[in-house]
Amino acid sequence: MKLERVYREILYEVLEKNTRDFKQLKLSKSCKLSLSTVNYALTPLVSMNAIEKKRFGFSVLDAKKILLYWASIRRLEKDVVYQTRLNKSVEKIESEVPADSIFTAYSAFKFKFKKVPSEYDEVIVYGRREDFERRFGGGNLKLKPNLIVLNLDEHLLKFKIAPAAQIYVDLWNLRSWYARDFLKKMEEILSGVLE
Repeated sequence: MKLERVYREILYEVLEKNTRDFKQLKLSKSCKLSLSTVNYALTPLVSMNAIEKKRFGFSVLDAKKILLYWASIRRLEKDVVYQTRLNKSVEKIESEVPADSIFTAYSAFKFKFKKVPSEYDEVIVYGRREDFERRFGGGNLKLKPNLIVLNLDEHLLKFKIAPAAQIYVDLWNLRSWYARDFLKKMEEILSGVLE
């Protein structure tokens, strides 16, 4: 998960702030990670020619490679801390999640881009298990969950909605049929920035 913070921060800066040049020290501070952890995260990006290392920093050559690499190593199921089935609409569930939750996947797409490519019936958020247990109970695992909570790391707290790269990577790892519709639309939205 710590390495993913590095990819999230790089891609946030590239996709949403149009930054291509980075300093490892600044990146380690913004991710709250050691410099050695940041350098370790960058190693595969250098070998796939996604970044070019420079003195004290690096430049992003191919953001799409970074995004696809992160998507391929992401293991969403390992981060699930709570799930349940609620007899409520997705809009109702979205309105009831604890305030410090960070939306991702379908809900985040809707809130960030003000549209959805298809209907969806699951809400996926980053949050704290105890907050959701207090609000929704112990969790119903007998039925397919429609509220899935992923472990919230402190780096994500700086966002109200997951950044575009996080949304993409999380959608990539979901199994529902409509995840493909959302991914396809995200690729269209990001295509100009990823080139």
